[in-house]
Amino acid sequence: MNIRRPIPTAAAAGAAVLGLLALSACSDAGAADGKEGGKLSVVASFYPMQYLAEQVGGEHVKVTTLTKPGVEPHDLELKPRQTAQLSEAGYVLYLKGVQPSVDGAIEKAGVKHTTDAAKLTDLDAHGAEQPAEKPADDGHGHDHAEGEESGHSADDGHNHGEDGADPHVWLDPVKYAEIAEGVGAALAKADPDNAAAYEKNADALVTKLKALDASFRDGLKNTSTKTFITTHSAFGHLAGRYGLEQEGVAGIDPEAEPSLARIKELQSIAEKDGVTTVFFETLASDRTAKTLAADTGLKTDVLDPLEGITDKSKGRDYFEVMEANLTALKTALGAK
Repeated sequence: MNIRRPIPTAAAAGAAVLGLLALSACSDAGAADGKEGGKLSVVASFYPMQYLAEQVGGEHVKVTTLTKPGVEPHDLELKPRQTAQLSEAGYVLYLKGVQPSVDGAIEKAGVKHTTDAAKLTDLDAHGAEQPAEKPADDGHGHDHAEGEESGHSADDGHNHGEDGADPHVWLDPVKYAEIAEGVGAALAKADPDNAAAYEKNADALVTKLKALDASFRDGLKNTSTKTFITTHSAFGHLAGRYGLEQEGVAGIDPEAEPSLARIKELQSIAEKDGVTTVFFETLASDRTAKTLAADTGLKTDVLDPLEGITDKSKGRDYFEVMEANLTALKTALGAK
């Protein structure tokens, strides 16, 4: 007859402690090498960076985003749990100047492999085909929305990007492709064992972005007007790339109320340039756009700055939403 002898309490407690220590050691080892389940642990600041990390990293990365769907990226405040995620990451991808709380947390986290996408392209130039700069008094008042007449200074809390530069570079497929190449190279350094895969994935994404650029270039080369009005002045890079004129309603805050002077100015621009549509975005209220449209006799439509994907987005990912943006622009601008 087999008799099971009880394990002394002290011995059982000691075994439990040893087990916890082993688990803790494994956890610390995973955090130390930036891996999770054998994959490189990647933290991305918000959707455009998340999409790049997922597409370039592929099966070799586990991507976590700091900005959940439906959250306005510029207003994000990090929670302690998210700050901890940063310190344990093997690679961090962000765009400095868009989210101040993220910038500070990343600096404190001290992750070895960190990429600021702003350094992979030019935030100031809006594309090689940008029209020559017009004098301020050209009768149109273009791009006044970020100046005095809009009633909002450039530094109103929504002035993303260093030195006031427009950070929405992902809306220009050419610049986004430049960032994709840089991310591929950075991931290869962070995880040399899978370098070839990262570089291959980056090349594939760049090819798709070049095709998207060609679609925009062909679709917008012959239009009745080159001017569009938007509640969020996020499309400077896109406009510059394809020879368009962006007119912001009330600066870079998508929900700001335009001044009476700005409304009158936009009415004049709309009449002179044949503008048909006031665009608004999915992550902000459409109230300002509808009010302006009613005052000017224009239509409204969505032009998505792609700062996040939700069930209201006109597409499931970057490419689908960009194609929807192209369709909206072609309709509003009278593409032929």
